[in-house]
Amino acid sequence: MNRETKKRFLQAKREHLIRKYPTWTEDDIKSFSHYTKTDNGANGLTRCIIDWITFKGGQAERINTMGRRVDNTKIVKDVLGFTRVVGSVSWQKGTGTKGSADISATIPMVVNNMKVGVSVKIEVKYGKDRQSEDQKKYEHSINEAGGIYVIARNIDEFIEWYDETFN
Repeated sequence: MNRETKKRFLQAKREHLIRKYPTWTEDDIKSFSHYTKTDNGANGLTRCIIDWITFKGGQAERINTMGRRVDNTKIVKDVLGFTRVVGSVSWQKGTGTKGSADISATIPMVVNNMKVGVSVKIEVKYGKDRQSEDQKKYEHSINEAGGIYVIARNIDEFIEWYDETFN
C-alpha cells in the first residue's frame, strides 16, 4: 500500500465513522482514525478490500469455499494402558459453487437519481497465483448474469479500478 493509498484509506475511514456515528466529536473520530492493516499476502489484501468497500458505504464479505473438517479420531487406551489416537481427519466437500470468488460485495451506485446496489465478485490473486478453470467458468457466469467480476492483485490497483468504475 503506497502513501497516497494510505491517506485515502484514512480519509475513507474518517468519513465512514462520521456517517456511522453522527454524535461523535472530532476527538472521538481522531482516536479511531488509524489503519494498520496491509495488503501483504492474500489474507491482508482481502481484509483491505473488504474494509475499503465498507468505508465507501458498500457491503462486502469473505466467501469460504474450503469445506468442513470432519474429525473421526478417538483417544483409546491399549492393553498396556498407553493412550493412543486412532482414526483419521477428513474434509467434507463445501456446498458453495466451484470457483466462487473470494469476496462478494454490493457497491452503491446512483442510476437515474436512484441508489442501486451493484453485485461485484472479487477474486484475490496474490503473487504468482492464477485463476483455475473453475474460477474462469465462474467469472463467465457472473458476467453473463450482469454482475461485475474483478481480479485484485494489490490494493493500489483495486482502488484505481474502484474509482474508474464507481466514481
